Order: sequence, then structure tokens, then C-alpha cells
Amino acid sequence: MGSNGRKKKPLVAERRNPKKKRPARKAAPARRKTTRARKTRRRGNPVVAAVTGLFRWLARLVWRLFSRIALMGAVALALAVLYFYVQLPEMTALLDGRNRGSVTLLDRGGEVFAWRGEQFGGQITADTVAPELKHAVIATEDRRFYRHFGISPRGIAGAIRINLSEGRGPLSGHGGSTITQQTAKLLCLGVTYDPAKWESEAAYEADCRRTTLGRKAKEALYALAMEAKYAKDEILTIYLNRAYLGAGARGFEAAAQRYFGKSANEVSASEAAMLAGLLKAPTTYAPTNNLERSRDRANLILGLMQDQGYLTAKEAAIAKANPAELSEAAESRSGGYFADWVMGAGPDFLTRDTTEDVIIRTTFDPRLQEAAETALKEVFETKVRPGSKAEAAIVVMSADGAVRAMVGGRKTTIGGFNRATMALRQTGSAFKPFVYAAALDLGYTPNATVVDEPYTIDVPGSGPYSPANYDRKFHGRVTLAEALQHSYNVPAVKVSESVGRENVRKIAADFGVESDLALGPALALGASESTLIEMTGAYAGILNGGSSVTPYGLVELRLKGERDPLMDQEGGIGERVISERAARSLTYMMHRVVEAGTGQRAQLPGWPAAGKTGTTSAARDAWFIGFTADYVAGVWMGYDDNTPLTGVTGGGLPAEIWRETMLRVHEGLPARQLPMLVPERPGLAADGRYPGRTYSSDDGYRNERRPADGAGEMGDRILEVLGAILGTGRN
Repeated sequence: MGSNGRKKKPLVAERRNPKKKRPARKAAPARRKTTRARKTRRRGNPVVAAVTGLFRWLARLVWRLFSRIALMGAVALALAVLYFYVQLPEMTALLDGRNRGSVTLLDRGGEVFAWRGEQFGGQITADTVAPELKHAVIATEDRRFYRHFGISPRGIAGAIRINLSEGRGPLSGHGGSTITQQTAKLLCLGVTYDPAKWESEAAYEADCRRTTLGRKAKEALYALAMEAKYAKDEILTIYLNRAYLGAGARGFEAAAQRYFGKSANEVSASEAAMLAGLLKAPTTYAPTNNLERSRDRANLILGLMQDQGYLTAKEAAIAKANPAELSEAAESRSGGYFADWVMGAGPDFLTRDTTEDVIIRTTFDPRLQEAAETALKEVFETKVRPGSKAEAAIVVMSADGAVRAMVGGRKTTIGGFNRATMALRQTGSAFKPFVYAAALDLGYTPNATVVDEPYTIDVPGSGPYSPANYDRKFHGRVTLAEALQHSYNVPAVKVSESVGRENVRKIAADFGVESDLALGPALALGASESTLIEMTGAYAGILNGGSSVTPYGLVELRLKGERDPLMDQEGGIGERVISERAARSLTYMMHRVVEAGTGQRAQLPGWPAAGKTGTTSAARDAWFIGFTADYVAGVWMGYDDNTPLTGVTGGGLPAEIWRETMLRVHEGLPARQLPMLVPERPGLAADGRYPGRTYSSDDGYRNERRPADGAGEMGDRILEVLGAILGTGRN
């Protein structure tokens, strides 16, 4: 076969699935033309390009600066937090933050009746405290406590908004502080009290509470350090132990014991709410100041606990229906004046300025205190005109000087100026028993006589002195018993001059009337000043048989946790001042004052009583002091500014206050006779004495024959003054 010269194509099998033809590519536009177009557009907007480029450059610059500043700030913040972190001690070292110790006062039965200083009940923890209390605190103070890192920006912003809306500065009023920040403030941001730097603890605490922008910043740093150092419950534990809750209670344990008489681990929901409510304003909401206001605040807290899911509606309703009740000691709030007085009985470093926890056992009797307070209130409400500013004071004590009750003013539930121990007032006729004590101690009986008649004494440097009786009359010859019974002035001055003013002054001073005593003849009429507690103690010396008495209230002082006392006292009886016979005779004379004399309004049905009234010139002071076989009580009434009383004498309202007090004091006690020497018959023996009989509550009547001749060391003195007492009394 011939060939045409062309090469034949190789044989190839056909494709089963022939490829689809691809569309032809479009010709790519010329790049040169596109680039040229862009350049044309840019060149067409030079201003926009310049501005855009500038902003991009500024943005990059700001970002670089901000990132570096932020980094530096973060480093600085970390270093500041680290600075406080390394200074924080272990949590347990921060639980008791008091600068002062506490004083707990126990009554005669060993029960707590008052507190002084800063009370710390003991350490509690967030784990052991009653759940209701833990929840009440969180619901009230920091609902996001377990979710923030120490500070709450949301809370701070909200507080600033509220402050500004109420017209205050951004940092005045609401603070928006978390519990951690509040704890930092309680720790004073780590600054400890230095007596050399601060004028007082009050100045130190005031500085700790200052709110400034710089201090808030430091507080935030300290809070962050605490969050890094301690667990949440440890921070809450510090807070629960250090918060001040009024009435000297530091920490919730002390407050629970102070107000409810129980541990903070045992409080109910209503009690927990009341305690948590104190955090806002401890003094304002303290239940001992205003129980209803404290309960209203507690109901608000219970509502918050319900809203936040800590209480069901039923539980909240039950708590509101059963509000917290104060303990017996907290509710009575008695003994304020007494407690303040006892605090001065020990050294300051163990009482007012103590840094230790001190326990003081006292002579205080809550039942008698209530009796005195109730009696005073009743008389003023029923027998004193409304709005009167007159004041009164009461002291009740045993014959050995143990003070059982004390009322220093009409505001019985608080302390302050104590008119029973601080007020120096003229004693008036309440001083006369010491005049007759001097005569009786010289051997005379209550039946010795003296002539009540015009009487003048020439006082060197002062001129003539002529005493007058209250009724402006003279009563002739009267016995000493009658003269005291009716409180005649002339016989009292004559007896004082006869036995010697110095003897009278010495007997009064030895009985405990320590104030400066008058030098002139007016001494016999109570021209000298004294305090109610001094005078009541002196009368206790008459009751106990003639021995001096030092009024006392402190029985034992010891440190908390120790058994051995640092101080103790078993009684207040001192040396003998007058003979027992003279004291028993004087008791009889004072018994006549109550039975048939100026003190009849003080009579106690069923109980023999003895006493003496006292009214000073212009009725500026009115007194009644007296005793039964069991107790001595003194009452003073007057104005603080020495305004004269209107229509009041010692035998009037003071005697009635005394009577109402002693009726309550002796409630439930068996009646006992007074230990007095009763003359067998009226009249005067030839020697100015008279054999008598002594009544003793222990062994009944016994006849005692007394010497009739005045023999003994005082015989010469008796003969010397006999004529003056028995005579006409003329100069």
C-alpha cells in the first residue's frame, strides 16, 4: 500500500465520560491599567488620606501608651497589695482587737448585773456561729460577699449615686463597702494604737473611721490583700469578732451574751436579726436604749433574709411574731449608779483603765435595787407636781456597810452624776443623832432633861448666836428623847455645847462623816455638808451597836479565768465609836421619832423602825435616814441648783420615799425587833442616868442594872457637864 507521507494517529479508546468543556477564560485586565486607576483615586483624596493616616497613628500611639500604663499600674497594684499582704498576721491574731479590757460585775448571788469597758465574749468562727446570724450579717451588709474579690464596683457606684441624689458628697453617707472593706477599717488598715501618737483611744478610733479619697483607696488595697491572704470565712470570722455592737460589746459573742444571755452560736432568727441590725448604728439601735426601735430594725433585716432566700416566708413570719427578748440583766438595766461607784473602789488599772478582763463580785442586790427604783418612781408620779425638776437619791445598806442598792437620781436606768455619792449637801437635823450620841456615851439616858428656852451664845468673831425651833416656840424642860423626837433645835445646841463641840465632831467623824464639819454652835443643827452615803453609813454604825462603818460594794476582784482574787473585802465594820449601851439608847430615841415624832410618815406596819428627819434652812435639802433590824436606808431630796423645795420637809416626801422603799425591801421577810435599850419608866434618876432594859432579837429581854454613880474614866466629865444639861441652860 502506498503512503501519502502523513503519520497516522495512534489508536486511542474513546472516554466513557468525556470531560465537559471548560468555558474559555476571560482575558485578564491589564494590571497596569488597574494600578493606574487606584493611584488616580488616591491622588484624588489627599485630605482624607492624611486624616485617616493621622488617626491610625494616634490610635497606635494611644494603645502603646495605655498598654504600658496599664501594665505599670497592674505592677504597682500588685506591689501595693503585696506590701499589705506580707504585713497581715495570722487570722487568729486579729480576733480580739480591743485596746481596753472589760469589767464584769456580779451581784451578791454571783449573777451578772452590769458591764463596763469593752466586753469580749470569746472567739467565734463563721463555721460555728448560728447560721441565722451568719446569714443575717451577709444579707444586711454584703449580699455578694462570696462572689466579689474584696471590693464591689457595683456597690460603690450605687452608693455614690445614692449620696449624690440625696444632696451629699460622693463619699458621704452610704459607702458601698464590702464586709472585707469594713473589716479592713475595723483593723484600722493595720495601724495599731500608740499612746505616744494619739491623745486618746477615742482620737485613734475617730481617725480610723475617717473617710477620704486617699483612705478609701488604701482601704481597697488592704481589702484586696486580705482576700489574697485569708479565705472568705476567715475574713467573716474576723468581722464577727471585732464589730462593735453597743453597750460596750465588742464582737457578736459579747453582744449575744450582753443582750440575750446566750452564746452567738445559739441565737434564734429574731435575735440574729436584732444583732445584725446593730451594725448600722450600735448606740441608736441598742435594745437596751430603745427595744421597740431595735425590733423594727430587726424586722427589716428579716425581710432582707427572706428576699435573699435565707428564710422562707413562714420562717420570717414566725420570727417577726416572736421578737427577741432581752435577758433579765439587760432588761433590768439596774445598778448603773452602783456599778459606776464600785468601779472607783479599785485601782484604775484594774477598773476604768484595765487592759485585762476583770471580774468584780459585789454586794449589790437586784431585788432591793428594784424596790428603791420603784418606790422613787411611784412617789414622784403620785405626789410630786408634774414637771418638777426636784431630784432624789436613795442608798440601802446592811449594818456592816455592805451597800445593797443605790439610786443616784430620778433617771434610774443610767449612770451620770450620782447624788448619793457625789453631792455634798447640808444635813440639817439629820445630824442631831451624833449630838445625842455624845451625851449618851457620857452615860446619860434618854430620860435626862434639858430646858428648851431662849438661848444665846456669843461666838467670837461672829457675835451672838440664838437658835430657834422650827415651830418658833419653846417647850420648857424636855427629855433628850423628846428633844430628838420633835427635833427641837435649842436643846440640841445646848447639849452640844455642854458635852463639847469637839466631842460631837469627833463622834460624827469617827462614824464616817468625813466632810469638813462646822466649827461653831450651828454644828449641832447640821450646818455641815455631807453625802448621802456617808450619812447612811454613819447611821449603820448606830444600828450595829456603835462601831464605825465604811460603806463598801466590792467584795472580790479577780482576773477572768483566775481563781485567786487580787482584792477582797469581808466587811466594813471598823473601830468602836460609842458604847453599845449608848448606841442602843440612841436607837430607842430614834424609834420614838418614827413612832410619835417628826418621822411618823415613815412607819412600817409590822416592822419596828428608827430614824431621823432633816430639813435645812429654806428647805434646800430634805432628808430621812433610818433603819430596821435588817437594813439601813437613806433618802435625800432637793434641787441640783439649791432652789428651795416647796412644802417639803424631811418628814414629808423623803419619809414617804423611805417608807415605800423599805416596805418593798422587807417584803417576805419576818419582822424583827430593833436592838434598843428601853427606859423602864419616864423620869430622871438623881444622877442623870436610869437603869434600863435591852431588847435583843437574839435572846429576848434581859434586865441590865447600870451603875448609878457615874464611876469610871468618864465620871469626872459627867459631873462637869451634869449641871449644864440639868440646869436652866442660861449663860
